[in-house]
Amino acid sequence: MPGSLRWKVAALITVACCAVAAVVGVLVHRMTLERTMRLGEDRALTDVATVAAQYRTGAAPEQPVPWTDWIRDPAELPAALRARLPAEQPTEDPTVSSPGSSPGSSPDSSTAAPAESSTGSPTPSPTGSPAWTPDGSAVTWYDDQKPDQPWMWAALRVHGGFVATSKIDMSSDLAGLRALDRAMVLAALTALAVVVPLSALLAEPANRRLRRVAVTARRIAAGDLDARVATTKPLGSGRRDGVSATKRPGRGDEIADIAVAVDSMAASLQHRLLAEQRFTADVAHDLRTPIMGLVAAAELLDEGEATDLVRDRVQVLRSLVEDLLEVSRLDAGAEVAERVRVPLAELAAQSAERVGVEARVVTSAGGEPVAVTDPRRLDRIVANLVLNARRHGEPPVLITVRDHLVEIRDHGPGYPQELLAEGPRRFRTGAAERGRGHGLGLTIALGQAGVIGAELTLANAEDGGALATLRLPRRDPDAS
Repeated sequence: MPGSLRWKVAALITVACCAVAAVVGVLVHRMTLERTMRLGEDRALTDVATVAAQYRTGAAPEQPVPWTDWIRDPAELPAALRARLPAEQPTEDPTVSSPGSSPGSSPDSSTAAPAESSTGSPTPSPTGSPAWTPDGSAVTWYDDQKPDQPWMWAALRVHGGFVATSKIDMSSDLAGLRALDRAMVLAALTALAVVVPLSALLAEPANRRLRRVAVTARRIAAGDLDARVATTKPLGSGRRDGVSATKRPGRGDEIADIAVAVDSMAASLQHRLLAEQRFTADVAHDLRTPIMGLVAAAELLDEGEATDLVRDRVQVLRSLVEDLLEVSRLDAGAEVAERVRVPLAELAAQSAERVGVEARVVTSAGGEPVAVTDPRRLDRIVANLVLNARRHGEPPVLITVRDHLVEIRDHGPGYPQELLAEGPRRFRTGAAERGRGHGLGLTIALGQAGVIGAELTLANAEDGGALATLRLPRRDPDAS
């Protein structure tokens, strides 16, 4: 598992926290703004009602009069506020007589309409109550044309075509809102500074366990079937197939389930591989004695075409049994390399000649390449590769020898893609165009390369044909 998992978890938690903080911040901001606007409207409406209540028609505007500056002509108002005002309603004619009086009669002083003063404004009634009634309802308007000094307006029509107004300064309220926004941002950043490292720290144990599972899986894929995720206790030891699942004590989460699955898979693979190895070794060992008898008996036959055919098939069967025995020894890990200085070009030519393959050996300029390795195992590798090139490819077979490097290639159809992707498999050549075979030659070559610490890679040449590259170690792999 990559080591950056905890940072990915931390990033995911950070994104989630930022989203939550943003949503909460927007909601708090909107609710606070709406409340501030509502309070501003209430204050403006209260003030305009006070202005209207203090307005006395007919009284001359004497200084100081609190409401004098707040009674205005509609034309003096901002256009947006003026557009919100309701249409002016017609007022009653003050010359209309009271009920019960005849037209043209002079009204009683107590019921007569207020007289106008010299200023043209109605005079107050004798009873002292206002001689006017507000027309329509009050309206508000938020003036934010100057962001540094916003205002909340309220307006109410009064008698005489005038408008009572109030104007509330909202700058302090909005300053408080901005301070709240800054406080929320600071709190969110502080929370993130604590949450991100904490989340990364909390994710590290799970990340470490997943890394251990990944490392174990890679070791199993590389062939180390003894690898296990952790110290475990076997479960179901009484199973007939000999496979024991494992479980880590004290764990019950998904990572523990993955660890149990990986350990169970490794145990199952190991059991099946050991069974296959035992079967191969047993079959090869049991066949060796009768095969040697067949070889001896074939030598006693009279010379002839049939005898030559029997001897050839017996030799093929003997080679197959020897290959099976060699594979079983490689599987058991019982092979040990004996290293000496080996001239690579000479050994490659002798190996091809021994198996009857006509191959051309090409060496690099600068002398005879020499490597310290096991000559018998290197001979076995080269012989198997050139035999594979002759059987499944097309001539010419070319052996290129350089410093600690041996390449064998043919000019046939090349290795099948399945073999390149999965590696050689026993008793399988991979494709019909590669010809018939048991699939043991490449398997033995890979196994012997592992014994001498060399690296064998299989590929297809760009201009066609199979290409096997053997890279020998420059130093003894067994040396400490």
